[in-house]
Amino acid sequence: MMLALKPAAQARQAFGTSPSVLAEVLQDGVNMAVWQRRLPAQIEDFVSILLSLKPSLAESLVVDTDPDADAPPLDSLASGYADLQGYAGFIADVRWLVGAYACLLDARRVGLRLRVLERAMCPRFHVDHVPLRLITTYGGPASEWLDNGQIRQLATGDVALLKGEKWLGNEGAGLVHRSPALVEGERRLILTLDWMA
Repeated sequence: MMLALKPAAQARQAFGTSPSVLAEVLQDGVNMAVWQRRLPAQIEDFVSILLSLKPSLAESLVVDTDPDADAPPLDSLASGYADLQGYAGFIADVRWLVGAYACLLDARRVGLRLRVLERAMCPRFHVDHVPLRLITTYGGPASEWLDNGQIRQLATGDVALLKGEKWLGNEGAGLVHRSPALVEGERRLILTLDWMA
């Protein structure tokens, strides 16, 4: 079991300040690509207000993506908070990420999860048994991963594509990661996307 959590020596991660870096995850030997970005102020404001409300938010959607359509339908996502300032900008950002993810993988269906967490969802280091997962933390501490035995952490706002064990040719080289520990009263708002078809 411990061997399964040992990072593969040949695997590497790619980082960049342009969303184009995300395409590097398609290369052999790359098990994570990270778009290092700063969230727009309107989205930061929305997230700050949302988290201050201490919401119980856990939504899951299956989004059918249509390459001929302008944007995937997300009208119902977090609709209970649509009156908060910055909501439209937040939804536009999520919509763009879903579209970019679907385009990169030529995915017809994308599984979307949006959650507010008050504790670590996956506190132990692990690899995902999926082909490729997008994760971004809109508020609170971001995910951690192992890099040559050292624990490293993404920044809030970063968009990461993590290869899992089910990516063809990546068996045994899935990115080893975990949810960060949260102190009392701390919350995270995270978005994950999974390739379903």
